[in-house]
Amino acid sequence: MALKYQEELKQLDPEVTYLMTLYLGPGLTPEEVHKAAKAGVVGVKSYPKGVTTNSESGIESYEGYYPVFRAMEEANMVLNLHGEIPSDPARDICVLNAEERFLPELEKIHQSFPQLRIVLEHVTSKAAVDKVRSLGPTVGATITVHHLELTIDDVAGRNHHFCKPIAKFPHDREAIREVVKEGHPRFFLGSDSAPHPRHLKECVTACAGVFTTPYILPYLATTLEKLGCLDRLRGFACENGPRFYQLQPQTATVKLTRSLTRTVESEFSYGDGEGAVVPFLAGTSLGWELEFDK
Repeated sequence: MALKYQEELKQLDPEVTYLMTLYLGPGLTPEEVHKAAKAGVVGVKSYPKGVTTNSESGIESYEGYYPVFRAMEEANMVLNLHGEIPSDPARDICVLNAEERFLPELEKIHQSFPQLRIVLEHVTSKAAVDKVRSLGPTVGATITVHHLELTIDDVAGRNHHFCKPIAKFPHDREAIREVVKEGHPRFFLGSDSAPHPRHLKECVTACAGVFTTPYILPYLATTLEKLGCLDRLRGFACENGPRFYQLQPQTATVKLTRSLTRTVESEFSYGDGEGAVVPFLAGTSLGWELEFDK
């Protein structure tokens, strides 16, 4: 099945590299891992059960998947971890510390499989940044453009800023900003973009996710310029991730240019106007515009 999908993706555009990952679950066996690796699948994504949108079938215990991780290590595949554990009032665990409480599990997996490349996805806390720093060359992390901007105060009362992991304290945002400003090679851009319809965000129980896809590089340029490290954009967005994934360099380029008129749309319609998705920072001016070289 993985081979079939890979061939279909190549037919879309042979000049574009499409990265396919599998979902970690009971049906994934070491044998399937090796087959997938031969078919060009680069990694396996794991969600803990119930921590974010559509994660009801996620993982409750990782030790049962150690044979899969061993096969991934042998096949040189990447393990992508959504690094949280479910909220549990009896253990004083909630959305604000769910990422930090996951970190011992990350370290345990790394110690058991030191050659397995692991990406801790969309980190939001100083504790996560410090842990990834400490674990060496086979452990990396992604950072989203919205987590570079948001703290928990920006989420309170604003459903379109609600995502998992949730934005944390100002000192946590400062930590992820600092590691980007530093140009650390094992931290790189991850979009974690989620186009949930307006009616599923503006409701009593909002879906977790922020929609950033249409303007992800202009968002990033705006933030990095504000932080005084616009020169880090290329490495963070284009070089660190492919290097960690051991991918061949791409020749396609894009260009960011100054714009005095670029404003983020208030919404994007879909389905012949039947629904709409609200993008991150809707209605604000970014000052940057994306161009594609022909």
